[in-house]
Amino acid sequence: MRLSGESGAPYNDQLCIGGLSVRVVGSRGSDVIFDAEHLPFRADVNAGDIEIRVSWVQDISRMPGRELFDSGTTWRLYEHELGFRFDFGNPVSEGRPSKRLVVDQHFRHATLEMSRGYFAVYPQVADPLGYPLDELLITHRLTQERAIELHGVGIVGPDGATNLFVGHSGAGKSTTARLWTSLHKVEILSDDRIIVRESPARELQPGDDPTQIFMYGTPWHGEAHFALPQRAPLGRIFVLEHGHGNVLTRLTRSQMVAELFARSFVPFHRHEYVDSALSFLERVADSVPCYRYSFEPDERAVERILQLND
Repeated sequence: MRLSGESGAPYNDQLCIGGLSVRVVGSRGSDVIFDAEHLPFRADVNAGDIEIRVSWVQDISRMPGRELFDSGTTWRLYEHELGFRFDFGNPVSEGRPSKRLVVDQHFRHATLEMSRGYFAVYPQVADPLGYPLDELLITHRLTQERAIELHGVGIVGPDGATNLFVGHSGAGKSTTARLWTSLHKVEILSDDRIIVRESPARELQPGDDPTQIFMYGTPWHGEAHFALPQRAPLGRIFVLEHGHGNVLTRLTRSQMVAELFARSFVPFHRHEYVDSALSFLERVADSVPCYRYSFEPDERAVERILQLND
């Protein structure tokens, strides 16, 4: 946690997730304390891609507005004169939001209201960036980048090869992570959610290809609880499914785009976000080989990938 040197200046701290820096600013230290899952992603970055200013009110009243999406459980999205409004709550809050995030249309600047009344009763969850707010903000900001979040496990293998295994829930992502770690010394960037993107300009080194595609770990892990803040160049993609014989089938460009889109986290309430995601996935399909992988959950599944020659 850092305190600005200016008199009366707010507390602030910063995360970096998927190449995006998120600065949280508040009037007290507890406004910018991150939970255990966010701590590995703390970063000291000069530029803040997203800035959130935290404030507290006694209660957050219901507010009219054109509803764009209702998760059915913990959050709703509305149009707002400044851009968008996210209201967060749960059944015990009786329809009154516990948090309200108002963000501009480019997802760069946001204000976050926290309800004193709600968090006096549930202080253990008084985390400004607590899920799902953190992921929603990131996935929406990715619509402004050449980037996307995918349901997948990212693995840097013992030979240095970088593989992304994507799959729906139950397809075997956490099983794959456990298999690889049980057999080899590897890095698991995440066992559930990976951000794929071109490198932001500030991460480029002299001689780097600015169009190279990377995969980034995220805090949003799966059952195996792997979550690292690192990135790695994206070498291959495998679409996981349970099967027999560890069969690899090379996908065509159109097949790859369709399979990846079906396993992506894209805000669907605006067609331009969907168009942007599809355009970027076409870019990925032109650069990275992709296979359907019908696998059996044992060591032969790992060795099949290690022996693969494209």
